[in-house]
Amino acid sequence: MTETETTLRPLAWIERLWSSIADRGRAFANVPAATIAPLERARQLAQALLSGRGEASGAALARDLLQVLNGLDHAGRLAFCQFAAAGFWPDQAALQAAAAAYLESPSPATAATLAEAAEPPRQELLRRINHGQGGTAALVALRQEVLGALRTAPELAPLDADLKHLFSSWFNRGFLELRRIDWNTSAALLEKLIAYEAVHEIDGWNDLRRRLAPDRRCFAFFHPALPGEPLIFVEVALVSGLADAVQPLLAPDTDTASQARRAMAADTAIFYSISNCQEGLRGISFGNFLIKQVVEELKAELPQLRRFATLSPVPGFRRWLGREAEAGRAELPEGDALPDEALRPALLRHCASYLTASQPGRGDAVARFHLGNGARLERINWRGNTAPRGIAESFGIMVNYLYDPDSIEANHELFAAAGTVARSREVEQLLAPPVLRQGRG
Repeated sequence: MTETETTLRPLAWIERLWSSIADRGRAFANVPAATIAPLERARQLAQALLSGRGEASGAALARDLLQVLNGLDHAGRLAFCQFAAAGFWPDQAALQAAAAAYLESPSPATAATLAEAAEPPRQELLRRINHGQGGTAALVALRQEVLGALRTAPELAPLDADLKHLFSSWFNRGFLELRRIDWNTSAALLEKLIAYEAVHEIDGWNDLRRRLAPDRRCFAFFHPALPGEPLIFVEVALVSGLADAVQPLLAPDTDTASQARRAMAADTAIFYSISNCQEGLRGISFGNFLIKQVVEELKAELPQLRRFATLSPVPGFRRWLGREAEAGRAELPEGDALPDEALRPALLRHCASYLTASQPGRGDAVARFHLGNGARLERINWRGNTAPRGIAESFGIMVNYLYDPDSIEANHELFAAAGTVARSREVEQLLAPPVLRQGRG
């Protein structure tokens, strides 16, 4: 039995049971006629689902609603989302009364009543939709469509906020399962890794096999409601010393015996790629837990490992330096080629300034993520990524963030409270003003 089959069988049993309940409950449900136009039928099913009280009838309505939504085209689903976002608001009179009661007599009881009155019925509708078979996956996919439309349809924001709020509970760390992925993992899941890799593109099966070799590791988080679908995964290289460039980590190598020896001799684990897989879960943080749990897994497997660090991109650096150049505070290298070696000191200094500014990593989600998790800005690497994407984003510069278990929490607190970036002496030296050479007069 494969890993995927082991995961699917318990869930399939539950789904068959729930489907049977829905079949029996249909006789008690106020199901709109199948002859109604699909979009209108979806609206009526949503209203019936929210107004009903029976569990079996609710299962039947949720199943029918999910089937209708699945049959709509993209425009139809967005129209249903606009319907959901525009309606299902809290009862205004009840909310005002609860607010007045709390202001008059603040207490846990009046606060709870106010919170209950303030919750939009839309959230209960989404919970009930989630009771249908495949409901979680359908809602995650629906939010992906909502996110894609928000810029031109801001009226969808209330629905997006409710989905995000519910997902933060449904995808709580306590429900997530960490699994190691290797070459024996099912082909269907390995294909998804190739598709979902967002940092360093996987160039087919041979490239993937190298990334799952004995001196490499890959771990992913899964959720029981999305079997076979990774939520986020991290790729790790087991090396000696702090890696300063990604191309050697991605280079072809088929000598498994040498790979195994390197793994046993390694003293450093380099997290060189972290990819979120589900766009519909944007804003739900998994990476912090993933890195910390993988560190514990690696320490248990390979106790000789002494250092855990990333080799990370700096995706916002080039844009930031362009703005600095427009303001006359920097010079921007021309062209799309790797900058000349003569520009190395200035670019490394600018990158250090960018990552340690009063608003650290402005526009740089990678920096905010690692610094916010308590990592230390350890080293800024010249020509760390010579691929076109690395040059376009940061002139080829990459960064090591060090996860030191003894200082993670202190670093996190300083960053959260005051934006203070923990950094190494090497980075401090980059921030020092350049020494002016004295000319001979």
